[in-house]
Amino acid sequence: MNITRDKITPGITVQIVQKADQRSGKLTQGIVKRILTLSHFHPHGIKVQLEDGTVGRIQNLV
Repeated sequence: MNITRDKITPGITVQIVQKADQRSGKLTQGIVKRILTLSHFHPHGIKVQLEDGTVGRIQNLV
């Protein structure tokens, strides 16, 4: 799914893949605290930090 940075705001619920889970594709769901990717688009997903401190790339908006 190609999600651009302008669709993401702190407080929305998303599914991310953490770096350690990239091979398995395991998704983690949470609420966005901060957007870490500065560019408008990233081919592997926009990197965010969730409210619990988990960092990963967005795969889906919930």
